[in-house]
Amino acid sequence: MNKRIIPDAITSCNLLCGSIAVFLATQGAFILAFVFILAGAFFDFFDGLSSRLLKAPSPIGIQLDSLADDITFGLAPAMMLFCYLRPILGWWALLALLMAAFSALRLAKFNVDERQHASFIGLATPANAIFWGALCCMPISVIAYDWIAWVLLGLSLVSCYLMNAEIPFFSFKSFRKDKTAVIGFVIGCLILIGFCIAKAIAAKHIEFALFSGTACILWYVILNLLLVFAPKNSKQQNTSI
Repeated sequence: MNKRIIPDAITSCNLLCGSIAVFLATQGAFILAFVFILAGAFFDFFDGLSSRLLKAPSPIGIQLDSLADDITFGLAPAMMLFCYLRPILGWWALLALLMAAFSALRLAKFNVDERQHASFIGLATPANAIFWGALCCMPISVIAYDWIAWVLLGLSLVSCYLMNAEIPFFSFKSFRKDKTAVIGFVIGCLILIGFCIAKAIAAKHIEFALFSGTACILWYVILNLLLVFAPKNSKQQNTSI
């Protein structure tokens, strides 16, 4: 048996999970849709791992992986956000689908960018998907005012920019280089997850526990932006003195 079939099959499972998530989003089953996005992330991790363990890299596998990722981490969260906002914004919510297009662009850039072996340039699509997928699990009553829906739509455009911006984002692969940042991120995530779980138990709503995904990714983005811009500010202060 060709060893390349195994990682390609795992990648196909990722694509299947994303396709199911898209369908569930159209049915308003946002929590289940998010679960399948997470399942897709699980398969996305193991397809690359299996390819390295089996020493079976495949040019077709690379392309298939990007196609699967755009469905699971691009179209699925975009469709979730569209269906989440449409009752309030009407067809203006279609702008949320731009996320799928910009996710495809980000994945294409990743395939040809030699700088992103250990860390990322731009927000990774799985992180973006977790942010929006978890947020859309919150009860629609959370959007008590129309302006909140418009803010979320605007933030989706910001996330489109972040995915393709020339902004470095650390990863667990860059632990040796970004040890302090990674540890700070993990500690912050543990605090946020604990708070969200406590809130979920108190309110008896699992949605608040799932919101920890949004909170952790927001912390990840803020931490990276601080790392990027804080040194520049300090340098400017030194030169002004």
